[in-house]
Amino acid sequence: MGHQVIIFDFSLIRGLWETRVKKNKERQRKEKERLEKSSLEKIKQEWNFILECRKKGIPQSKYLKNGFVDTDEKVLDTYGKTPQLQKKRALSDEANKERNKFIFQLSGQQWTEFPESLKDQTFLKEWHVSNTLIQTIPDYIALFQELRVLELSKNQINHLPVEIGCLKNLKVLNVSFNNLKSVPPELGDCENLEKLDLSGNMEIRELPFELSNLKQVTVVDVSANKFPSIPICVLRMSNLQWLDISSNNLRDLPEDIDRLDQLQTLLLQKNKLTYLPRALVNMPKLSLLVVSGDDLVEIPTAICESTTGLKFISLKDSPVETIVCEDTEEIIESEREREQFEKEFMKAYIEDLRERDLLTPPVIIISDLKHLKRRFSSSRRNTMYK
Repeated sequence: MGHQVIIFDFSLIRGLWETRVKKNKERQRKEKERLEKSSLEKIKQEWNFILECRKKGIPQSKYLKNGFVDTDEKVLDTYGKTPQLQKKRALSDEANKERNKFIFQLSGQQWTEFPESLKDQTFLKEWHVSNTLIQTIPDYIALFQELRVLELSKNQINHLPVEIGCLKNLKVLNVSFNNLKSVPPELGDCENLEKLDLSGNMEIRELPFELSNLKQVTVVDVSANKFPSIPICVLRMSNLQWLDISSNNLRDLPEDIDRLDQLQTLLLQKNKLTYLPRALVNMPKLSLLVVSGDDLVEIPTAICESTTGLKFISLKDSPVETIVCEDTEEIIESEREREQFEKEFMKAYIEDLRERDLLTPPVIIISDLKHLKRRFSSSRRNTMYK
C-alpha cells in the first residue's frame, strides 16, 4: 500500500495570511484614528503640553486663551530661545549634574544582585533601584551614613537587614511591591525617617512596636498587605499626616484612633470595615477619609453632624459609562499588578480633588474602585480647565 501524499497550495495559504494581516493593520489604523479624535487623547496631549510649558517656566498667559489650551509648538520654541531661559536651563543642568554625583540608580531584570563596586561609594545620598531581580540588600549598607533616600520599589527583596537601623540620616524608605513578610525592629532606630512605604508586599501582617520611635514620620503606606488592624506603633507616630492601609484585612478601627491628631488623609478602602468609630470626630485635621461601601453598614450620627463640616462623596453605583475598565482587565495579570494599578488611580483622583479644592471642607469618599476609575476619567475630562 503506497504512502498518501498531501499537497498544500502555499499560494492559497499565503493569500489567506496576507488578508488577515491587512485586516489587522486596518483595525489598528482605525483604532489609532479613534484615539486621536477622542476627547481623552486630546486632554492627554493638552496636559502633556501644559507640563512641558511649566517645566520651561512659560507663563499661563502664553498658552491659555479664553480658558482653552493653545498647543502650538511655536510657543515652546519661541520661549525656549530667550537668553534668560537658556541661562536658567544651563544653571539647572549644572546643578543636576552635581546632584547626580550622589545618586545611585539601577534598573533592569538583568540585575540579580547589587554591583560589587557599590560598597566603595559610601558618599552616596540616594539609592534608586527598581524593576530588578535583586532579592537581598547587602549588609554593607550600614556604611552609607549619608544616605537620605532609599527607593527600592518593584524588586524581589524578601527581607530587610538589621543593619538598616544604622542609617540615622535616612528620610525616605520605599520598599513597596517586593516580597517582604516582616520588618526588623532595628528600623525603629532610623529616628529621622519621614516617609515609610511598605505597600504591595502582600504578606506583611504586623509591624514591630519599636517603630513607635519614628516620631518624624509624616507618611506611612502599608496598603496591599494582610494587616488585621492598624499597628500600635503607627498609632504612636505623633506627626503622622498620611496613612494608607487600604487593601488589608481590617474589620474595625481602634477607638483611640483620634490620638493621630495630625492626620490629614486616611485611606481605608478594600477592607472589611462595617462601621466607623465616633473617635473620627475628634481628629480636627482629617480632610480626606476613603472607605469602601460594600461592608459599611453604619456611620455614626456624630460624624454626619460633626461641626468639622465633613462632606460625603459616594463613588459607588456611578452612572458614568465604563471608559477604561474593560480593556485594562486584560493587561493586569496578577493581584500585585492590580493593586498597583488601582493605587495609581486613587492617587491621581486625590490629586485631582486637591487641584479643584474639593478637600475643603473635609471629605469622606465611599468608594468602589471600578467605579472610581470611571468617575476619574469623566471628571478629569469635564473639570480639568474649570
